[in-house]
Amino acid sequence: MSNKIQAIRGMNDLLPDQSPAWQYLERQLRALVERYDYREIRTPIVEQTGLFARSIGEATDVVEKEMYTFDDRNGESLTLRPENTAAVVRAAMEHGLLHNQTQRLWYMGPMFRYERPQKGRYRQFHQIGIEAYGMTGPDIDAEIILLSARLWRQLGMSEHVTLELNSLGSPEARVRYREALVAYFEAHREVLDEDSQRRLTSNPLRILDSKNPDMAEMLAGAPQLFDHLDDESREHFEQLKATLDDAGIGYRLNPRLVRGLDYYSRTVFEWTTTALGSQGTVCGGGRYDGLVEQLGGKAVPAVGFAIGLERLMLLLETLGLIPDEAKGGVDAYLLAMGDGAERQALLLGERLRDALPALRLQVHCGGGSFKSQIRRADRSGAWVALILGEDEIANGRLTLKPLRDDGEQQTLDQDAAIAWLAERIVGES
Repeated sequence: MSNKIQAIRGMNDLLPDQSPAWQYLERQLRALVERYDYREIRTPIVEQTGLFARSIGEATDVVEKEMYTFDDRNGESLTLRPENTAAVVRAAMEHGLLHNQTQRLWYMGPMFRYERPQKGRYRQFHQIGIEAYGMTGPDIDAEIILLSARLWRQLGMSEHVTLELNSLGSPEARVRYREALVAYFEAHREVLDEDSQRRLTSNPLRILDSKNPDMAEMLAGAPQLFDHLDDESREHFEQLKATLDDAGIGYRLNPRLVRGLDYYSRTVFEWTTTALGSQGTVCGGGRYDGLVEQLGGKAVPAVGFAIGLERLMLLLETLGLIPDEAKGGVDAYLLAMGDGAERQALLLGERLRDALPALRLQVHCGGGSFKSQIRRADRSGAWVALILGEDEIANGRLTLKPLRDDGEQQTLDQDAAIAWLAERIVGES
């Protein structure tokens, strides 16, 4: 007998008892972006490989080590999307959304990176992202940061996250900074680990992001990008900070914050937490004003962020912030007892759903004794069992048996039972 086929490592099933919490989080996210008038865009999960190589950067870990790339039957190189900003830009350019327009867009869906799976970090993972195009000022930078701060308040976790800010300046300023940085690292080459020595010629800014403790002292003395900023970027950053100050959003300046993708410029930010150990980044983003031009379009200013949903869900679980109503279950469980009761129960169930759209109802199927059906009702999490037996059918009545409190069992006309359930549902909500 052949071996059982299992899921690919790092690509996980989402089981029915986990889905309600995910649905709760997704509802929170959708409601929030709609309040800010961001509109949803959905792109394919497979794109031409060149899209990511050109946008993310050939020398990044994502392109060098982590992309799922394959040739299709026509020999074209395709890649499962490792992130979605480049795909959104491609779609917006292709469909004429950027010419002399402003756009506020959002997306949510799976991404793919081949890296070592660990808790909250998987090879298939999910992100929600915010993308704003056509606006140059720091006001839109501030808006998306304020939106993210509202999300933390909405989820009850504001005190557990910290905003870190930096500015990468203009491309010209970064060229000057890169020269100073390379000269500094060359003078300390003996301290650089193998990965950093490789990055010295390809992507020296990423060396600043190293977590190697043996390099910490050397990195602390490295030149700071803020000292090399152009005047326009410096003013942009000061205005952003002033807006966040006025809004009461606390932040920490982090001169080592560079983000992992090449397309960022000017504002970069991360929301971090200490509640998840080393996997501390919950949300990251910034400006990428040159990306549209880099992909063949006319220059369009852009800013956005992405949130890894697995990591956010892990944080909510760790902090105990998933509400009980987001843990699934039903309100009522309808038992069928006696000859012909199963068919009558199904019909009554439809009537109840018509009359009470908010009622979460499970109708028992498959027969069984009264004791076994009550046991199933209790396991369902329902707060009331609805009992439809031969007497109830004959008299147009329904018996209601509370399962979660000391309320008394009662038998009512079906209309009165519907009214009782409606009152209880309103009270529960």
